[in-house]
Amino acid sequence: MSRCFSPLGGWGMVGIMHDLGRLLIILGAAAVLVGVLLVLAPRIPWLGRLPGDILIRRGTFTFYFPLLTCVVVSVILTLILNLFGRR
Repeated sequence: MSRCFSPLGGWGMVGIMHDLGRLLIILGAAAVLVGVLLVLAPRIPWLGRLPGDILIRRGTFTFYFPLLTCVVVSVILTLILNLFGRR
């Protein structure tokens, strides 16, 4: 690994590697969080069965769109990200 001095100040390669390491840690933590949510999602009885969810059954055809569930999950995620994302 060669080091080069950046005209903007500091050592360019060291800063890039530091940022890349931080990005990989954040992506790994996000993957773990999504995995935990996928494991725990079936234990939430109301998730996917709210009154605003659309379910159409016609013979062998079934169309399901969890409209209200998407809205609820979006609001919850927005609140969480706004609480932790503020700097």
